[in-house]
Amino acid sequence: MGRLVAIEGLDGAGKNTLTRAVTERLTGRGLTVTALAFPRYGTQFADLAAEALRGGNGDVAESVYGMGLLFAFDRQAAAPDIRAALATHDVVLLDRYAASSAAYSAARLGEGPDGAVATWVRELEFDRFGLPRPDLQVYLDVPVTVAAERARSREASDAARARDAYERDGVLQTRTGAVYTGLAAAGWVSPWHVHGVDDAPELLADAIAALS
Repeated sequence: MGRLVAIEGLDGAGKNTLTRAVTERLTGRGLTVTALAFPRYGTQFADLAAEALRGGNGDVAESVYGMGLLFAFDRQAAAPDIRAALATHDVVLLDRYAASSAAYSAARLGEGPDGAVATWVRELEFDRFGLPRPDLQVYLDVPVTVAAERARSREASDAARARDAYERDGVLQTRTGAVYTGLAAAGWVSPWHVHGVDDAPELLADAIAALS
């Protein structure tokens, strides 16, 4: 059975880039690695959530718990694929997972990492839905200003990557970063590793390889 590692962070933090770099280093060590990104755009629940964040689907986006349910349903639908990947690979990397809902939802409600909505996400996704628990969660700790500039540059170079309501809200991003820091410090759901903006991918690869 492989090890499940979720890479978390703000929009524009560089999660996809880090995932690719760590994959390259782990495969270079002889480990089999696969990756999955959430939300899974192009599938039912992820697309409903994306539409809501761009002004569609009525007032769905106004409900923190409603958005949390859409993202949770997306992960629940992907659970068989995650388990199949774990059965055939040494490491499965996830670009976002349940902690994203905990962090963004808590930030929207002005709650901390030990608040009601973070507890609800944990109980809904891992206890009720039975999602695989990550062996390690990684917080890519990037300054909000850096992440925001990356998100803007990505939008300018790719029309398909237009920022949604969460990505455009600088105050929300700042609050979300604070919640992520708290989730990592508290060991929410499983152990965490904080990866700094200047940390080499080899450091994370070492931490993941040590799980095997």
